[in-house]
Amino acid sequence: MRKTVVIDVVGLTPAAIGENTPFLKKWAEGAKMAAVGHVLPAVTCSVQATYLTGKWPTEHGIVANGWYFRDECEPKLWRQSNKLVEATKIWEVAKAEDPTFTCANICWWYAMYSSADYTVTPRPQYLSDGRKMPDCYTYPMELRTQLEAKLGTFPLFEFWGPRTTINSSRWIAEAAIETDRLHDPTLTLVYLPHLDYNAQRYGPTDARVATDLREIDQVCEKLATYFESKGAQVIFLSEYGIAAASRPVHLNRVLRENGYLSIREERGLELLDAGTCQAFALADHQLAHIYVNDPSKLAAVRQLLEQVPGVEKIIGPEEKAAYHLDHSRAGELIAVAEKGAWFTYYYWLDDAKAPDFARIVDIHRKPGYDPVEMFTNPNIKLLMPKVGLKLLRKKLGFRMLMDIIPLDATLVKGSHGRPPETPVEGPLLMSRNTQLIPNDNVEATAVFDVILAHLRG
Repeated sequence: MRKTVVIDVVGLTPAAIGENTPFLKKWAEGAKMAAVGHVLPAVTCSVQATYLTGKWPTEHGIVANGWYFRDECEPKLWRQSNKLVEATKIWEVAKAEDPTFTCANICWWYAMYSSADYTVTPRPQYLSDGRKMPDCYTYPMELRTQLEAKLGTFPLFEFWGPRTTINSSRWIAEAAIETDRLHDPTLTLVYLPHLDYNAQRYGPTDARVATDLREIDQVCEKLATYFESKGAQVIFLSEYGIAAASRPVHLNRVLRENGYLSIREERGLELLDAGTCQAFALADHQLAHIYVNDPSKLAAVRQLLEQVPGVEKIIGPEEKAAYHLDHSRAGELIAVAEKGAWFTYYYWLDDAKAPDFARIVDIHRKPGYDPVEMFTNPNIKLLMPKVGLKLLRKKLGFRMLMDIIPLDATLVKGSHGRPPETPVEGPLLMSRNTQLIPNDNVEATAVFDVILAHLRG
């Protein structure tokens, strides 16, 4: 099979390629670009699983970036085991055809415990004293030591949160190059998240996004130049475009006000008790899974949510198959946001009773996605000295809470998940092997076939 690298530049769209991306613009002149069809929801885990299996969420089971684990009665996001993907992956198909084939997964999601030959993925250390330390997981295990010797520790706090920078994508790109030098895999998958940040914070047309485009363009140039010098075929790919969205919709608050939510109080703070809720929403960008534990309430919950401003539609049990979301992990109902709107996970009615994790970066305990984690609370006076004192306590081994995240969802100005308004605002696929991209529009499940065709040569 032919050596191939797939560079997933999150948030890159045909409309974004221009004066701020001189390398990609020039590279695209000798390539064929296709618009990639929509996956509902257009979020990282669902889209990547669709690309890597050639199947829809109905079959591979990744219905969002997280879902309600019914047997444990807990909503969980950003799990990492590849065993959760219930379909054959592209590297397994390739290896069955060619036993010498190898694959390196550099930060695509659900990387852990897969059958890929080489793996790199963010994985913090959660210490027993409550501290979270930057780190990554690799397979084989010694790859982590080799990468850290060359690149330093993975910059976790620049990968997500208020301190996001280009450094995380640069580290990932360098890790892909170093892994290739060490192992020369046939297929390398590279995930570059940089365009996900300011476009959500400030909106896709903000001037700061132009700087992001220039920065990621340089990273793409380094990757393409290196891999093409090794004789590899380069594919540029993205998962979704980010659209302007400044209207937060609080579905759980609506459900609570109508008696469907179950809340327990601990230390004066409120926690969502998913297992005893009649219904609750797991919000993920512009889509929310509505889990209705009491089937007798299904029709009433649907009727209620259909009337909520900012909800474009509610997908019911009989309609889920048409949207490729007919899977047991999906909610009994699925809400899709209107243009310009997005869904929060917020369920409290009084900020004074919000749980302690609401004011920190915590992607695992929140029962939904929280883009407000990219902001610091503008109402905190002398923020940096206070952060410095908290970090000093952390270094000295004391417990501390980095409670600097605001509870103001109106700060967010961009989102994704619903279909793009036009193809040029959605995801793309580019290759210089123009004959291997059959049309100007490629179904999301057909990305699998395009990558496999490159490998087969």
